[in-house]
Amino acid sequence: MPGAAHDAIENFWKTQDSGDYTKLVDLFAEDAVVEDMVWGTYRGRDEIMAFMSTMVKVMTERKIHFTVDEICGDDHTAWSRWTMVSPAGSRGGCGIYKVSGGKLTYYRDYSDPDEHEQPAR
Repeated sequence: MPGAAHDAIENFWKTQDSGDYTKLVDLFAEDAVVEDMVWGTYRGRDEIMAFMSTMVKVMTERKIHFTVDEICGDDHTAWSRWTMVSPAGSRGGCGIYKVSGGKLTYYRDYSDPDEHEQPAR
């Protein structure tokens, strides 16, 4: 049965759909940690805001957006399966999240490799 973390991540994705990633910052706890596989680790809301501001610019320039395919979670942890869509194609991935008091305390994404990065078979 879905819990508070599931609900928080549903809200996260509804907010992200606007394309203004800076609106996500209010969903994070003051001491939250975001680990991005490409851009690095961000600690606290100030660093997360700077990261999200960069994401608004980069994702807009590259015409990239994300769709959420599935969310599952209880009161403390959640995960989502998502698809990144760009003019060059799409790629799947997933996010893991920890939530406390209705705020995200930890967030990390993983993605499938780019089709050009996959080994030949």
